Amino acid sequence: QVQLQESGPGLVKPSQTLSLTCTVSGASITANYYYWSWIRQPPGKGLEWMGAKTFRGSTYYNPSLESRTSFSRITHKNQFTLQLSSVTPEDTAVYYCARAEGNSWSYDYWGQGTQVTVSS
Repeated sequence: QVQLQESGPGLVKPSQTLSLTCTVSGASITANYYYWSWIRQPPGKGLEWMGAKTFRGSTYYNPSLESRTSFSRITHKNQFTLQLSSVTPEDTAVYYCARAEGNSWSYDYWGQGTQVTVSS
């Protein structure tokens, strides 16, 4: 059974950098042909795809967030990470990590989500 678990601070001050980690168990983040994504949902709004790290280590970005986002992976820990810089209260959201099948981009496993609030 594949499991994903987000971790990171629940409160971030404006202008700081939000850093989250997704720990994966039951599957390798380097296994063909999966893409490991970050997705968020602001309160009262729909899901927003932020970007993904592929099994090869390539990166896909949401163009609207690309200037502020950075994705990495720690393969020996089977983790992948998100950093979002210069946060504002509009970045307050539930942040999810999820796995997508690389050819179809269909999502089969999600983390439970972690609430991040941007506030001074």
